[in-house]
Amino acid sequence: MKKQCYFSQHNIKFIDYKDTDILKKFLNPHGRILSRKRTGISAKYQRQLGVAVKRARFLALLPYVAS
Repeated sequence: MKKQCYFSQHNIKFIDYKDTDILKKFLNPHGRILSRKRTGISAKYQRQLGVAVKRARFLALLPYVAS
């Protein structure tokens, strides 16, 4: 069974880097971004997610590495 894209389902057009609760759903316990295969996100939103997570890390909203 193919997973549904979280952002398409919830009608989210743009991923905001300040919304850390949503971003954390797509990070593993070590703080790495999960793959599309694991999450079922479309390619468009996976690219946006990568940029948003990197911006949030740069502004210290998310950790680079979780211990």
